[in-house]
Amino acid sequence: MTQVDLSRDEARHIALAAQGFDAAAPRREHAECPILGAVEDMGLLQIDSVNVLVRAHYLPVFSRLGHYERSALDSHAFNPAKRRLFEYWAHEASLLPLAMQPLLRWRMARAQRLEGIYGGYVRFARRKRALIASVLAELRLRGPSPARAFAGDGKRVKGMWERHDGKIALEYLFWSGQVGSVTRAGIEKHGFERVYDVIDRVLPADILALPTPNEADAQRELMRFAARAFGVATETDLRDYFRMPVAAAKQRLNELVEAGELRPVRVEGWRHQAYLDRSARPAANVDRAALISPFDPLIWYRDRTERLFGFHYRLEIYTPEAKRRFGYYVLPVLHRGKLVGRLDLKADRASSALLVRAAGTEAGVEQGPAAEAMAGELQRMAAWLGLERVAVGRRGNLARVLSATVRRQRASR
Repeated sequence: MTQVDLSRDEARHIALAAQGFDAAAPRREHAECPILGAVEDMGLLQIDSVNVLVRAHYLPVFSRLGHYERSALDSHAFNPAKRRLFEYWAHEASLLPLAMQPLLRWRMARAQRLEGIYGGYVRFARRKRALIASVLAELRLRGPSPARAFAGDGKRVKGMWERHDGKIALEYLFWSGQVGSVTRAGIEKHGFERVYDVIDRVLPADILALPTPNEADAQRELMRFAARAFGVATETDLRDYFRMPVAAAKQRLNELVEAGELRPVRVEGWRHQAYLDRSARPAANVDRAALISPFDPLIWYRDRTERLFGFHYRLEIYTPEAKRRFGYYVLPVLHRGKLVGRLDLKADRASSALLVRAAGTEAGVEQGPAAEAMAGELQRMAAWLGLERVAVGRRGNLARVLSATVRRQRASR
């Protein structure tokens, strides 16, 4: 039998501590607010347009902090006068702390050289150089503008999600760092349209003035951050955090190992080599419960989720309804250091209800304690979203027990 350095439980507890789920650990103070502290600990918030529950970038902060004002996060991300976060392609479209912008300039430079971006953008940029230049010049004249302001004759490009030429030009300019997202229009009314402007009017002057690290140094820092955020991880895990190129990630990883910042370890049940961050520690208290977003860094790399938690998870939004196993927008439930179940959730704003369309536990999970934890988190989430009640449907092996638990907890308040 192959000797292991870490048991599966030890690896999971290290990962939970690294991701901010240690109930015993004091939360790191931030000079401005805990929201920014949580985002800085994670490194980024992934953005997604689905709003059946709440926008994806709000949920990881709630999972770690509990009730907070979403308007405060909006202000940090989408108010140009108070900006502390910026939007860019990191782990998909993401919000990141401003200080991380120089670490991604190598990716922007590659995009300007037509490297490291989707082939559709490369082909478009080669054919439409004049259009791209004119869109950039016009944006500088117009000021903050949504893509529809550049729709022109409405010509659509097949293979590029049927977007019009102006939108594709803006997206290429965004990827290459020449324009940025100054805000998102219609946030208050549940809209989410990106509003573009030239980059020197999006980012603060002090951020633009920061020196640009060379590509290797920036990539090494991103890998270092991923290792700290995961605690223990494989090379693929670390590469996925900021979607690093394969060859570069392997080289930067070797450099961090040689420097003694990462230690190669064997984890029980893992087929591939793992690496332990030198600052990693196991969580001292994993009793807390949390509802986990499909886009939370704790679970966003599904293979890692299975290795850590023995939990098979797939987002079924794009699966035909008849073929879904668990539901449309399903959140895993963290309880006592394990993923114990799933809740298919919807915020029904018309009836002011947090709907639990399906509720289930994993095999072998004791349902009573799981239902207590889930009901408490659902009540907290409903209050955070400004909803008056939690309504549990009939689907799933926990539905009946959870429904009764929600009613009992509500009656006892």
